[in-house]
Amino acid sequence: MLINGESNENQALENFENILKSRRTITFFDSGRPIPPEQIVKAIDVARWAPNHKKTEPWHFYLLGAEVQDKVKALITQIKVAEQGEASRQAIRERLDAIPGWLVLTCEVSADSTRQFEDYAACACAAQNMMLYLWQARIGVKWTTGKVVRDPRFFELLGIDINRHKIVGLFWYGYPLQIPAQTRKPVADIFSTLS
Repeated sequence: MLINGESNENQALENFENILKSRRTITFFDSGRPIPPEQIVKAIDVARWAPNHKKTEPWHFYLLGAEVQDKVKALITQIKVAEQGEASRQAIRERLDAIPGWLVLTCEVSADSTRQFEDYAACACAAQNMMLYLWQARIGVKWTTGKVVRDPRFFELLGIDINRHKIVGLFWYGYPLQIPAQTRKPVADIFSTLS
């Protein structure tokens, strides 16, 4: 028989496991339900507690307002139309216009390759913290690293110094319209015990 504290602890662990296992990359959002900015600020507050070697805290988050979003959408549309052809323009723009929230995460650039590697890993941990927090709030996220995040024009639009910051990702967020199924390899395929 479990004492009350152990029972509560087991339930908390099961709940946490469910959050971790149920989180999905969301592609389609309910465009009619905007996310309050304070919800994103709270997620960033949680994100910043990610592990980071030597406490460098190399991350910076940028919440994109409507005017900047429109400029970024125009740039993405221009990049994609160049690849896919003019006939794709309307569909691309409609898809982008259906995304309720836009956020960018950057990492400080370091001349030290070891520190750069560690700082990028820290930013990835911060991104995961943020996405898990938002998932618990029933907000889905897509972390994208498409061509736009490497385009100098994107840095210019956001006023980010390309020599001082690397873009970790562009994050689209909102309430999910659908949650895709997902699978993972069995633990036995990815785990070894070394003696």
